[in-house]
Formats: sequence, structure tokens, C-alpha cells
Amino acid sequence: MIEVADVEAAARRLDGVAHRTPVVTSRTLDSLVGASVFLKAENLQRGGAFKFRGAYNKIASIEGDVAAYSSGNHAQAVALAASLLGRTAVILMPEDAPGAKVEATRGYGAEVVTYDRYTADRDALGAALTEERGLTLVRPYDDPLVMAGQGTAALELLEDAGTLDLIVVPVGGGGLAAGTATVASARGVRVVGVEPEAGDDTRRSLECGERVTIDVPRTIADGLQVTAPGTLTFEVNRRLLDGIVTVSDSDLVDAMGFAFDRLKLVLEPSGAAGLAALLTGRVEAPAGARVAVVLSGGNVGVARFRELV
Repeated sequence: MIEVADVEAAARRLDGVAHRTPVVTSRTLDSLVGASVFLKAENLQRGGAFKFRGAYNKIASIEGDVAAYSSGNHAQAVALAASLLGRTAVILMPEDAPGAKVEATRGYGAEVVTYDRYTADRDALGAALTEERGLTLVRPYDDPLVMAGQGTAALELLEDAGTLDLIVVPVGGGGLAAGTATVASARGVRVVGVEPEAGDDTRRSLECGERVTIDVPRTIADGLQVTAPGTLTFEVNRRLLDGIVTVSDSDLVDAMGFAFDRLKLVLEPSGAAGLAALLTGRVEAPAGARVAVVLSGGNVGVARFRELV
């Protein structure tokens, strides 16, 4: 479990390193939703996603070179954080990871090792790699330091937006949700998570009261393409999350288009999940409520963006 004090310690560690990303508003969005909406633009974070916060907090707290597995955003975050701290990083990435994310990961100086996400066990591959090379594995979400780092986005959001009634966050492995809920629940703010329809492992797990494993989801939201919630993140989220909703791939594309046209922000599918949930009414905002959404990432290449929208 993590506490607000852990998130505050992470914020001090990240001060002057991570971007304090802006909170964006839109009268058009407010009128569509019937509430005051505040968008935390983590697509403008270093590495293009909120993942930098958790990766840097973890790597800055340990010694030695590191390894990670990721479809892209955590890969880039670990590569960048390791580079800033003078460490070597080796990253396992699925063969079908978006090309822009693979190129960016290599661009930050990491070695990339690919695998087939549909047939290989990334946990086993990661364990073997770290043992063989003497590296420390930086997990994408199931780590207290990573969860605490992700929660710093919520700290900033509450400081910049003021009083909130609800925060909406994308849910993959659950690190962002766990960090956000830890901060928000201490201030009486509700948190609702959003998953792709094909990847609703956390929703099913919360309904069953225990972690549920599903097949690798077939969804354009590669950042939310996990088969089960983390062991640690699930223990936090089962206590603190107020619920989970799901959105379709077409909902994600519509939200990406809205963000581009009306907000002038580029979002990847995973990063648009919270916005999609508001626009479709999957998350119902009470009239006049103050609602925040974490736009979790913007790592999508121009060719892929054009293909999707």
C-alpha cells in the first residue's frame, strides 16, 4: 500500500525534472458534458506520457542499470529516466508495438529486445533478462515507488484546478489509478477508471473481488492492453476506486478527433480513454460538477494518427 506521504516524497524527487503539465479547459466540452471539466495534459509530459513520473521516481531511488517491459510509454519513460540518471536500460517490447514508440525508446539510448506478446510470457522473459544481465526490473505499475510517482499528477491537478468532485483516469495495470486514488480519496474526491471494452480485466476483477486474467485484448489502446491488474495496484484500487467503465475503440478514435479539433491536443488511443468516457456519457457528471480527466499520453506517430482518425 502507498500513502499520500509517499506521493509527496515522489513529488519532491521529481521537482525540476518532470514537467508540471498544464490543466486545460474547454467551454465546448463543458457544454457537452454539463459540468466544469479540467484536463490534465500528461501527453505533454517528458516522454509523452505520465509514465515518466513513476519510472524516474523508481530509478532515482535505486542503484545500478535497469530493465523493463512495455508496449511503449513505460519503455520510453524508463529509457529517458535512465539516461538522465546515467544508467543503462534494456527494454522488452512486443513486436507489434507502435513504431513511433520503439524509435523513441531507442532514441533515448535504450537497447530494445522484442517478443511476441500473444505467445510469450513477458514476466518470465523479464525475469530471465534481469538475472542474465544483472539488472533491476522497473515494473510498469506493480511497484510502490512507481505508483507513488504516478500519483504526483493528481497532486498537481488538485493544486491547479482547485476543488474537484471527480477524477477520471485510464486503467491499464492500475498504477495511475492507484496513485490518483490515494491522493484523491484523502481529500474526498471520487475516482473512476476507464478501460477499453476488450480489455476490462480490472472491471471484472472488481466485480469478482479478486484478480481476473483475460486473453491479450485486441484493442487499439496498446497502453491499456494488459491481461490482469497488478497484485499491488489491485489491492489499492479495490479499496479506493469508485468504479470502472469501458469504452469502445471507435469511442477512443472519436475522442482523439475531438481533442485534435477542439483542444489542439494530440492524444494516443489510451490517452483519450477518460475523455471518451465523458463524451459518450459512460461517466455521468452531475450537473455543475467539477470533473477532471487525466489525458495520460500522446505517443502516436503521424501515420498512425491519420490511419485511426
